[in-house]
Amino acid sequence: MSINHFFSTKIQRWYSKHKRDLPWRQNNDPYRIWLSEVILQQTRVVYGESYFKRFTSTFPTIYDLANAPEDQVLKLWQGLGYYSRARNLHKTAKLITNEFNGVFPNDYKLLLSLPGIGPYTAAAISSICFHLPHAVVDGNVYRVLARFFGIEDPIDTGQAKKRFEALANELIDEKQPGNYNQAIMEFGALVCKPKDPNYLTCCLNKSCKYFKSNKKIKSIKNKKNKNKNYNIFCYLNKKKQIALTKNSQIGFLKNFNLPEIKEANGFSKKHNWKFLKNYKNSISNLKLNINIYYKFSNKIPSSHRWYSLEKNNEFIPNFTKKIFRQVSSLF
Repeated sequence: MSINHFFSTKIQRWYSKHKRDLPWRQNNDPYRIWLSEVILQQTRVVYGESYFKRFTSTFPTIYDLANAPEDQVLKLWQGLGYYSRARNLHKTAKLITNEFNGVFPNDYKLLLSLPGIGPYTAAAISSICFHLPHAVVDGNVYRVLARFFGIEDPIDTGQAKKRFEALANELIDEKQPGNYNQAIMEFGALVCKPKDPNYLTCCLNKSCKYFKSNKKIKSIKNKKNKNKNYNIFCYLNKKKQIALTKNSQIGFLKNFNLPEIKEANGFSKKHNWKFLKNYKNSISNLKLNINIYYKFSNKIPSSHRWYSLEKNNEFIPNFTKKIFRQVSSLF
C-alpha cells in the first residue's frame, strides 16, 4: 500500500467512527452545504451551528433566501462578523434563483464564478454534492499534510501553496471525494489540532513525521494585527437619536449604517465638534483606535438619517451599537 493510499484510507476509516453529528451532514443538499461552508469560513463549528439552524429555519430553501430583504439577512447574520459574507450569500442566492432556476451548478469553475465562493468552498460543494474530485485546502488541511509528510515550507509563499494544493489533490479518494474532504477537515479540527494535537491516539502516528520528530513544524503564518486610527463624528439630538450614513469610504465598513468616520493620524480640530473620549475596538485582526467627537444639532447632512436603536427595524451593525453606547451618557 502506497503512503498516499494509506493516508486516505486511514483518515476515512477514522472519520466513519468519529465524525460529529452536524445538521448539514444530514444530506448532500447543495444549498445546506454551501450555507454551512460560508458560515464556517471564519467561525467555529460550535458557534456556527446555531446560525445554520437559524438560517435554515428562516430560509428553508434558496428561493426563500433570495426573496428576503437584505436587512433581514444581515440581522440574522449579526454576531458572525465579516458582513461581506452575508451580502455575497444573498447575491449568490439571487443569481442561482434567477439564472440557474434555483439549482446549484455542478461545475467547479461555474461555482467559482459566484459571489463569495472561492476555491475551498467550490471544492467542498463540488465534491460533497456532486462527487467531483476537487480537494479542499484550508488551515486544517495545511496543518495535517505539513505534519504527516514533514513539510516545513511556510504557506505564505505561492510556491508552497501550489505544493500543498498538488499534494491534496493527489491524496483525494476519487471514488469518494466528498467523504475524503470531510474526513481530513474533521481530522484537522478534532485530532491534528493547532495546539495540543491528540498524537498518542492518532491513527496516523506511526507514519507521521511530526510525531516522530522532536520539533514542531510551522506551516501556518499567523496573521499580524493591524492598527488603525479613526475619528468618528456623531450628530446627536435631544430625542436620544444618532445620525447615521451609508456613505463611509472605509473598506470594511462600506454600505453600513454608521456615524461619520474618517481615518486619522491624531486628534481632529474640526470646527464645533466636542471631543468625548478615546475608544478601543477590534474587528478580526484590525485593532482600532477611535476618537469620538459629538455635537447636538437638528441639522444633519442630506446623506444622514436619524436613528434610535430601540425603535428601529433597519439593520444596525454591532460596530455602530458600540459607538451608540459610548455616547449614550450624553443624553
